Amino acid sequence: MRIAVTGSIATDHLMTFEGRFAEQLIADQLEQVSLSFLVEELDVRRGGVAANISFGMGRLGLRPLLVGSAGADFDEYRSWLERHGVDTTCVRISDRRHTARFVCTTDRDQNQIASFYAGAMAEAREIDLAGLAEEKGIDLALIGADDPQAMIRHSAACRDRGLPFAADPSQQLARMDGEDVRHLIDGAAYLFTNEYEKALAEQKTGWSDEEILDRVGIRVTTLGAKGVRIDRKGEPPISVGAAEVAAKADPTGVGDAFRAGFLAAVAWGLPLERAAQVGNATAVHSLEVNGPQEYELTKAGLLARISASYGEQSAAEVEPHL
Repeated sequence: MRIAVTGSIATDHLMTFEGRFAEQLIADQLEQVSLSFLVEELDVRRGGVAANISFGMGRLGLRPLLVGSAGADFDEYRSWLERHGVDTTCVRISDRRHTARFVCTTDRDQNQIASFYAGAMAEAREIDLAGLAEEKGIDLALIGADDPQAMIRHSAACRDRGLPFAADPSQQLARMDGEDVRHLIDGAAYLFTNEYEKALAEQKTGWSDEEILDRVGIRVTTLGAKGVRIDRKGEPPISVGAAEVAAKADPTGVGDAFRAGFLAAVAWGLPLERAAQVGNATAVHSLEVNGPQEYELTKAGLLARISASYGEQSAAEVEPHL
């Protein structure tokens, strides 16, 4: 299965604040917040949802097609991704803007405050996904957080071509109005959200949970430490607990790693429960390191995690694909 992953390509600037944000915020003064947090650590990491997901899929043996917009400063990042199994030939290079930047501070309770500079990502709407699908033979497209107009254009191109797509609006739900969200997710083969985004999507679209299930094939809701829930119209839900975690380091990119593992398992033809298990096991590898593309993913390590978390039978069904 040839999978295209569209969305942001960015550099992450990740900082650690040893205190708690909640202790610094005064409820009746939120209209005039002026705060500066002294951080103890700074890590500059490669990121962006499309690049993160593509990296994870590459580590799992696939060769995903990364589709997004970056700046002229992308050369080193391109080399890194290519070395890790990602096809970057369809990345559009801007001659006017830098590659996007994500700046995030995490407190001791794993709460985050972040800012995002779109940069070259704002030009992603100029990418012709329909043309790429014809040229590259794409079987499935994931539409991740990106320039909102690009996301809507990509989903329309998929519907027009009859190309299955996964809608993954992520943090862009906060920017998009109800009509845009409806255009993005309608007809999706998969809809990925976390628990909060699930409720926000329903609020913005005006569609109930059941009405959304009338419009998408499979709804995947990540639940943090509680694992993941998969819903389909007329079918009982599938609940899969989180994989075992050795130590929590940084939550940035954990959801992207889950999507990489889940879609890799879909490409292998595994059932949804196994796909969720592979996704969860991949996700905790990301959680245990600082940075969304800094984790090691070996066959032995992944199988051991799946076996410990879900049993030897699960690992045995995944093993032939690694």
